[in-house]
Amino acid sequence: MDLRVEKTEKGIKNAFIELRSRKPLEKITIKELCESAQINKSTFYSHYKDIYDLSDHLEEEVVASITNSVSHPEYIVGNLEEFSRELLMAYTSQTSLTNILFSGNQRNHFADRIEESIKKMFYEKYPEYEKDDIMNITLSFCIQGGYHAFQRNRNVDNETLVTAIGKMTALLNQSEGD
Repeated sequence: MDLRVEKTEKGIKNAFIELRSRKPLEKITIKELCESAQINKSTFYSHYKDIYDLSDHLEEEVVASITNSVSHPEYIVGNLEEFSRELLMAYTSQTSLTNILFSGNQRNHFADRIEESIKKMFYEKYPEYEKDDIMNITLSFCIQGGYHAFQRNRNVDNETLVTAIGKMTALLNQSEGD
């Protein structure tokens, strides 16, 4: 990618994140974003359709980063505790950005996007589980439940939080063996 294009992209994204940290998505205008990024509107539109397109691109980047941080998707099959630990550590590494991009009514949207991304990755590697209702429900529970427990208990230190959620998912492995 051309260095100027890359620099412009970075400027747009940084300006957006700064504005998004102070305002709901629907209150951000192209005009103020362009002023903050020190670009013309035509430059913005050469990169994105609108403010929602920009937000969607940034959300995709964060979700991909988190999904790619799960280095052992095979743990879903036999070691849910370790899978949950990896996923929660990935959430932790992106907390600042996710709290900005997925604030307010966007918060649940984040968990849905993570679930969709991880399931896609998992089913590409293990297509035999794609029609397995129990696996699908277990994945939803681990991803959604782990994320919401993580978000609702931010006052607890990360290690305690990760350990507690890991132990709960370990119980799922035990019950599958019964």
